[in-house]
Amino acid sequence: MGTGLQKRRLGKFGPAISALGLGCMGMSEFYGERDDDESIATIHRALDLGLNFLDTADVYGPYSNEELVGRAIQGKREQAFLATKFGFVRSPDEPDKRELNGRPEYVQSACEASLKRLNVDTIDLYYYHRLDAKVPIEETVGAMSDLIQQGKIRYIGLSETKAQTLRKAHLIYPIAALQSEYSLWTRDPEDEILDTCNELGIAFIPFSPLGRGFLTGQIKQIDDLPPDDHRRQFPRFQGENFSKNIKLVELVHSIAREKSCTPGQLALAWVLAQGNNIIPIPGTKRRKYLEENIGSLDVKLTPADLERIEEVFPRDAVHGERYPENMMRLSNR
Repeated sequence: MGTGLQKRRLGKFGPAISALGLGCMGMSEFYGERDDDESIATIHRALDLGLNFLDTADVYGPYSNEELVGRAIQGKREQAFLATKFGFVRSPDEPDKRELNGRPEYVQSACEASLKRLNVDTIDLYYYHRLDAKVPIEETVGAMSDLIQQGKIRYIGLSETKAQTLRKAHLIYPIAALQSEYSLWTRDPEDEILDTCNELGIAFIPFSPLGRGFLTGQIKQIDDLPPDDHRRQFPRFQGENFSKNIKLVELVHSIAREKSCTPGQLALAWVLAQGNNIIPIPGTKRRKYLEENIGSLDVKLTPADLERIEEVFPRDAVHGERYPENMMRLSNR
């Protein structure tokens, strides 16, 4: 790993990794056209700069994102801290349909398939992506702990769970990290999850810390997104919600100008300031934005700055649900 980039520890017993990660999902689908060459160059640039925490999942693509990340880290495996996920199952015939599978036998087969696609012997952090309501969490986490004994994974993570579920899982095997959406415009983890992670010594990994790009100020109108961009389906990007949310971003922009940073850097600095166990994973498929995101680590927010951000962008200010209804049903179990 390169020198100079800030590090944070992955939970109580995990390694020190870069204080910012790289979400790789958008490199393969959801956010417009693919450009594998630029995506691989972005991963290489991240590793060169010391940003070593790479996040993917079998469901992204599906499967093609793991293959892309696998190609990118060939010859560079020792530089990368690699996270992937299982649990979502997508049908090739109906790619928008998602089912969940947390059965122990599936945990084993999903992990082995991910190892092949990534072309690695071990996954550093293996997440249960969303909870299958038909399978007790104890059974799924028990099967994940078997993977540790087999040397196939190093640490266990969960994604989008309630505090009560996290506690149950942690009793079966120490959970190293919990990943959930968290940003200026998605504050749900402040209810219980952040405190529970602090209490149990679990790292909290915010995905979409830039509000799926909205908080960067780069999206001025819905037509700035490609026609096939997944974000068009999200309530916060639609109609009147979009117009009202843009006004919030403009207020953040004014504070960013005073701090001599971009709105995105301010939004990331805000997330980083919420706790030393927090490691955000903003996604990008371009080197330019990767470098901008890394610049957020140099933005220092004073208590007065944080108060002011809270005033212009209070917790319940955002308009619209964070997911379409079908996805909301699968979250926070």
